[in-house]
Amino acid sequence: MEKMFGHPWKRSSIAIFTACATASLVLGAAPVSAATSHRGGNDLQGVIVRAVPGAQRHVRSRIAEVGGRVDRSLSIIDGFAAHVPRSSVGSLRQDQAILSVSPDAGMHPMTFQSSLGYDTADTGSLSSISTMVGAQSQWAAGYTGTGIGVALIDTGVTRVPGLSTTGKVIDGPDISFDSQSSSLAHLDSFGHGTHMAGIIAGRDATATASATGCTACLNSSGYSDQSKFVGIAPDAKIINVKVGATDGATDVSQVIAAIDWVVQHKDDAGLNIKVLNLSFGTNATQAYGVDPLALAAEVAWNNGIVVVAAGGNDGLAVPSLSDPAYSPRIIAVGADDPIGTATRTDDTIPDFATHGTAQRGVDVIAPGTHVMSLRVPGSYVDNYYPGGVVGTRFQLASGTSQSTAVVSGIVALLRQRFPLANPEQIKALL
Repeated sequence: MEKMFGHPWKRSSIAIFTACATASLVLGAAPVSAATSHRGGNDLQGVIVRAVPGAQRHVRSRIAEVGGRVDRSLSIIDGFAAHVPRSSVGSLRQDQAILSVSPDAGMHPMTFQSSLGYDTADTGSLSSISTMVGAQSQWAAGYTGTGIGVALIDTGVTRVPGLSTTGKVIDGPDISFDSQSSSLAHLDSFGHGTHMAGIIAGRDATATASATGCTACLNSSGYSDQSKFVGIAPDAKIINVKVGATDGATDVSQVIAAIDWVVQHKDDAGLNIKVLNLSFGTNATQAYGVDPLALAAEVAWNNGIVVVAAGGNDGLAVPSLSDPAYSPRIIAVGADDPIGTATRTDDTIPDFATHGTAQRGVDVIAPGTHVMSLRVPGSYVDNYYPGGVVGTRFQLASGTSQSTAVVSGIVALLRQRFPLANPEQIKALL
């Protein structure tokens, strides 16, 4: 069984890193969340304000009139991230030009103290997972994610071996609280984004593709060589859009701004963004139809990007999927536990995985326990969860985050194989 630590309002599907640290170490040593420290005084509240289309200028003026300030324009939802006096929220909601005023909630990775150790049957290795989900069969048929850009909105990506080949990782904007530091910008000082990037599209420099259409090559050298680290879509590109700071902290508005950038730049030369990976979430406090984060994810979907989001790590304690996975438009991912075998008939759903409700459950499950992907030496995760370190290069982790990255890799393969398919058709294939 696993024990959860952290603030109950900070719900995230980011990761469950295998740890041997005590509760006092995990809680007492954590730095102050940037998502908390950046906010205004007690009389100001961080909010996301959506305007009626065409009324953005009026809404900006209204925010100023009540003594608030606009922090960032969020054009993807016709809105703004702002700080306003708490006493003014009600009056803003009464304005006919304002569709909604929602809290700009902080988002932060939950951590676990876990008894889960290394899977001696090796079912958490990418070699095993890529076999279980059928990726290696796609590689043998010539589909490795070539030309497909996967936008990773996360804690950044550090170009460790496996992600260091030229063109593998392309930096988008850094919207995190680390962005003003030249030593931290774009890089993954937390250790989560790099783990996701490795699962999606990692590839050791010496790994080379097997011959196209060669079924017999599955167990020979090349991408199926078990001595090399190879992700699910080894020839896909990672578009690194950093939102999480050194302690993993971010706000909903930062994620919305990141999605906005992805939509605006999806067709830029060299990017070709066809997949968006969101390996985290927050508590759903309102219907998905009016929620700004869910709306932004749906806009990306409507613009031809397959959005893959983590279903949540609250198990049965919280029935609903996390936001934005609870939007029925996008792909919500749950976790599968192979329990030490490559045979699917004995698999189970791990206790941490959120199931969803009868009205909205996860769309697909994928391996999400003991997953071994790339490590960032000296990162937050590396320092606080040393029990998850394997050798010098790898970190073990469990969660719907990892499952989401597996599915994003599969989607990249499908988008190469069926270039004319739209997101709805890709979802139906899954």
